[in-house]
Amino acid sequence: MTSLSPEAACAASRPAATIAAAPVSTTRDLRLDVARGIAMFIILIAHIPNNPWTSWIPARFGFSDATEIFVFCSGMASAIAFGGSFERKGWAIGTARVAFRCWQVYWAHVCLFFFVAMTMAAIDTYAGVDKSYVNALNLGRFFSDPMPQIVGLFTLTYVPNYFDILPMYLVILALMPLVMALARVSPGAAMAGCAILWAVANLGLLPLSAEPWSDRQWFFNPFGWQLLFFTGFAFMRGWLPPPPRQAWIAWAAAAFLVLGAPFGSWKVFTWINDAWPQLGAAIRPSWPVTSELRFKTEFGLLRYIHFLSIAYLAWYWAGVGGTRLSALYDRRIGHILLTIITRVGQQSLAVFVFSMALARLIGFAFDQLGRSGFVVTAGNLMGAALLVLTAYTASWFKSQPWRSKRT
Repeated sequence: MTSLSPEAACAASRPAATIAAAPVSTTRDLRLDVARGIAMFIILIAHIPNNPWTSWIPARFGFSDATEIFVFCSGMASAIAFGGSFERKGWAIGTARVAFRCWQVYWAHVCLFFFVAMTMAAIDTYAGVDKSYVNALNLGRFFSDPMPQIVGLFTLTYVPNYFDILPMYLVILALMPLVMALARVSPGAAMAGCAILWAVANLGLLPLSAEPWSDRQWFFNPFGWQLLFFTGFAFMRGWLPPPPRQAWIAWAAAAFLVLGAPFGSWKVFTWINDAWPQLGAAIRPSWPVTSELRFKTEFGLLRYIHFLSIAYLAWYWAGVGGTRLSALYDRRIGHILLTIITRVGQQSLAVFVFSMALARLIGFAFDQLGRSGFVVTAGNLMGAALLVLTAYTASWFKSQPWRSKRT
């Protein structure tokens, strides 16, 4: 769903045609922004409670899901946004810029938590509902004993499951100065360090506590997931060469996705188990989805291979320099759709935070109105439209129109 090659870049408003390959990309890539935009829509659908549309998101058909798209593309975007600062201004200034971004992500996480907690408390208090929306998010202990939980929230030792992606992203960003320091030795040393850290995390040696009253860990361990982030980072910085464009590799990736579906997809496994119970019984003992939670927490190897297979197919389809995607952009309908998706991808942090809050409210609306086909379709489409509005609003504010000269 994204590019593994930085050889062509595009301006934010209009993709370039084919551009000569460069070892380091410093401008936005249409393929990157489209992939991030698609991920934002999938994340909204996935987080609406009891949303029938979640039956058709990528997570229902394989090991990886929209989280991988978000993390990988964030690595590529960070290579563009921050990598140049380390080269132009030095390690200290590059680290300062990363620290400023960490500060932004940290407060986005805190504000998202308090806004969602407030809205759920307001529904429980004033909406006259039969169930507790606070308890549905497992926030009962926060409201019954708030003082230690507030301390835990601000120190990231209390990370409820619904609020786990931004803390992961925050810690991964904080690792960037270390990776850039290793890259001064050699890019190979930087990637080797990432691989070693991932292996140590998968041995269960780097757990992060998610709550003080139990042994529950962070749902996304950043020391495992950083491998995917810095893979995207390395491709965009030119540390890793683009893969060869070969049809047999594309067929092998497609075969892995198809043949691995019964083992990585709850939906596919259920279909097989219902149609052929004996085959389902044979698959179940080796079915990774039913194994340890660490398969997702520490970012297991099968998730990595599965995502890279999808990414290769998307990159292969997009053509050299993204020419096929650019051709779609040149068509009227394609131009409109890709412009909207690209804008959402360019404002991914603002859109993500808004979507996490919006998803709970859409779920509440579904509970009140029912989940008929019309209600579900209208709710999902209205949610998508609001994401687009958020992206354009964030882009407008970032442009600082009040500083432009009067014409």
